[in-house]
Amino acid sequence: MPRIHVCSLARLHDTVAATGAGHVLTVINAGTPVVRPPSIAADRHRFIGVSDIVAAHDGMILPAEDHIAQALAFARAWDRAAPLVVHCYAGVSRSTATAFIAACALRPDFDEALIARTIRARAPSATPNARFVALADAMLGRQGRMIAAVEAIGRGADCFEGEPFHLDLGPRGP
Repeated sequence: MPRIHVCSLARLHDTVAATGAGHVLTVINAGTPVVRPPSIAADRHRFIGVSDIVAAHDGMILPAEDHIAQALAFARAWDRAAPLVVHCYAGVSRSTATAFIAACALRPDFDEALIARTIRARAPSATPNARFVALADAMLGRQGRMIAAVEAIGRGADCFEGEPFHLDLGPRGP
């Protein structure tokens, strides 16, 4: 069954090894050193350098349509033969938003609210980046449903690092 796993940078290698993942999508600050797991071919790893912000700040990279388009293109090119791991620094905001966006794009038949509630149930600290979600909602023509779904689950529990979790993209839902 196609599955997206979400984790922090610190848990990247363990998550890839434990899940047998074949693709990795890194959504982290530009310049952050990320060592690609040896089992992941270079063409199956995408690094998107973007800050975890929702409004412009000096010295930071504001999430833009291009960042979301890169994530969508990578997710859509994923062959789904082995899991996809999405990670950011803490596994809380950018990665949870990106996994949510990928699930919405790859399974347009899934209800956005169900995906968001599944994320909350599996990751109490998940706080999907609202700007990522708003950009994707517009790009995917979801008419505000993605935004409303993430607003409905609210801010996650405070933490230093989120616990890894997964979303299933099979016929039974996330």
